[in-house]
Amino acid sequence: MAERYVPKGRLGHVIHRFEEIAIAFLLGVMTLLTFVNVLLRYVFNQSVIWSLEVILMLFAWLVIFGVSYAFKTTSNLGVDAVTGLLPTRGKRLAALLAGLVTIAYAALLLKGAWDFWANYGNLPQTTGRWFPTGLQDMRPQDYRGYTPTQQVPMLDWLRWPLESWLLIEGDEPFEKFPRAIPFMIMPLGAALILLRVVQAVIAIARGERESLIVSHEAEDAVDEAAATLRASEYPAEHEAGRI
Repeated sequence: MAERYVPKGRLGHVIHRFEEIAIAFLLGVMTLLTFVNVLLRYVFNQSVIWSLEVILMLFAWLVIFGVSYAFKTTSNLGVDAVTGLLPTRGKRLAALLAGLVTIAYAALLLKGAWDFWANYGNLPQTTGRWFPTGLQDMRPQDYRGYTPTQQVPMLDWLRWPLESWLLIEGDEPFEKFPRAIPFMIMPLGAALILLRVVQAVIAIARGERESLIVSHEAEDAVDEAAATLRASEYPAEHEAGRI
């Protein structure tokens, strides 16, 4: 079965707890908005026009944020049909190789995510085809901070900080929520994924962790439940070591 993740230190516990609360919060808000919108639509023949767009944004945050959390807690599903046949040393080497490949992929993902989001935050994209070699010069058409969402209204208490950051001279005040905020999860999530994969590879190299993925957990759980059931039905034979 997968190793149970145990955070280290007070800061580790705080971060771990924050991640769990954030994931639960995103899922809870999505569920609440969906329920309210369905209730309004079928009972009162009305709807919250911006709810679907917000739900899609929250779902993107939940998935990308959840991927990094799953890397940290060894919760990503995987197939170990080949590595399961290897000896212990071979499994470790295979896990390290998989980790290095995943680090390279996460680095590429981070560059692509930053380049996609940067102009929405009025920031420069990176140069280089595969890995960043510098920052591009910003042209007037590259400033896309004003780009709004389709239906999500602007929140008055966020107007001043967002307009101070995203609006340039000559732009009109925001009427809709800017895309820079929901799209921000792409570089943030990619950076978190890269960080968690690097931490996982270091843990594998130190022998503190066996793999990047969880495998055969369902089979192990079934076997454990079956053994418990047999022990409860035949306690005498179980104590004697017959089953």
